[in-house]
Amino acid sequence: MDSIGAYLRRERELRHVSLEELVQITRVPLRMLQRIEEDRFDELPGEVFARGFLRSYARALGLDCEDVLARFGEGRKVEELVPAPLLASVQTPERGRRLGIAIALVILVILFTLALSIVFNARQRNTPLELSSNDTRDVHSAQMLLASAAPSAFCSRAEPPASTSTPFDSLAL
Repeated sequence: MDSIGAYLRRERELRHVSLEELVQITRVPLRMLQRIEEDRFDELPGEVFARGFLRSYARALGLDCEDVLARFGEGRKVEELVPAPLLASVQTPERGRRLGIAIALVILVILFTLALSIVFNARQRNTPLELSSNDTRDVHSAQMLLASAAPSAFCSRAEPPASTSTPFDSLAL
């Protein structure tokens, strides 16, 4: 029994069809048809493409597609998939997942602590002295302290000095 490539070449030559004509009919590149006839299926793009090319080749010559594909399957060795060996240096996903979770938890704790410190420090700075103490003595002493301090230290604007003339008086008409 001939190989699939020799069988297809013989059938093509019996029908007096050139490879160039077959390229136009099947729209399969010339290099691929040459590889099929030379049984170099390992140089084709893949198993699916090889089957598609063979089907087109068989249709163009008027052959039974299933018969051609069956011959192809008989001639091909079915390779068993052997799993790749595991490397000892590669971490298992479980260990990597645990490490990721631990790092995420540490970062969350740090961010939570930072957020709490910002919130509590902001509350302490903005709370007026009158509201922070229930003792009336402390309220009175705080009011006295505020009254004796310079106005520019606690107020957003200082009051202008009480003079009767202003620099704009000379401009008045």
